[in-house]
Amino acid sequence: MAGLALQGRTALVTGASRRAGIGFAIARRLAGAGASVFLHHHVAHDRAVATGADPGGIAAVLDAVRAARADPHARVEDAGADLVAPGAPEALVAGAVERLGALDILVCNHATSRPDAGIGGLDAAMIDEHYAVNTRASLLLAQAFAGVHDDARPGGRIVFMTSGQDQGPMRGEIAYAASKGALASVTETISDGLIDRGITVNCVNPGPVDTGWASPELTAAVRERLPAGRWGEPDDPARLILWLVSDEGRWITGQVINSEGGFRRWDP
Repeated sequence: MAGLALQGRTALVTGASRRAGIGFAIARRLAGAGASVFLHHHVAHDRAVATGADPGGIAAVLDAVRAARADPHARVEDAGADLVAPGAPEALVAGAVERLGALDILVCNHATSRPDAGIGGLDAAMIDEHYAVNTRASLLLAQAFAGVHDDARPGGRIVFMTSGQDQGPMRGEIAYAASKGALASVTETISDGLIDRGITVNCVNPGPVDTGWASPELTAAVRERLPAGRWGEPDDPARLILWLVSDEGRWITGQVINSEGGFRRWDP
């Protein structure tokens, strides 16, 4: 793909606060294709989970994305937001438009995940938290994007991020699987509502990706089930998403695409 495939276009990538994460890899790929990129982060959430916040802070994340730009005139901006807060998704989209001048691409990469120990470990607050972050915020971001997108600009793109819940069981992650499964289920419906405006909507399952969250035991067990002998890297789904949001992917909409490297959910 040409290095300036996205020159002149603008993108909002949520959950792009750690250089070890998928959101960061997506932002770098889009910047490397010529786009101006607006990064969303929620550092308070990062600090509260096992992977932690980026050791260099948001400044290091932004510097690395800027260093990847194919177009030196492209902009890299950012904003922090708790997307559960009332009005936060709409304000984030409005801020991206104000800073970048327009918005062509939305990648909803943000997520929260807490183990629930199976059906017996669920409670209402845990279910509501997962739906509020993973499902509700993504839908409101898509709504806000559709509201501000200039249909005269080519290539409106929305990408949701799901997980592997439709490929096999996700033990101990019922609330997470339910909230991510909702995005996969609604993708075709939202796509149908927006395709007449030239906006495509797709959903990507990145499969097992090494972003520092897995224990050594889980890392070893999953590696045995991946034919390549390694976990996915953040850049693996990022390359797919770059293709989807470029003109090369303009004929693809309403799809849930699994990027799993042949992951086997049974004993090899």
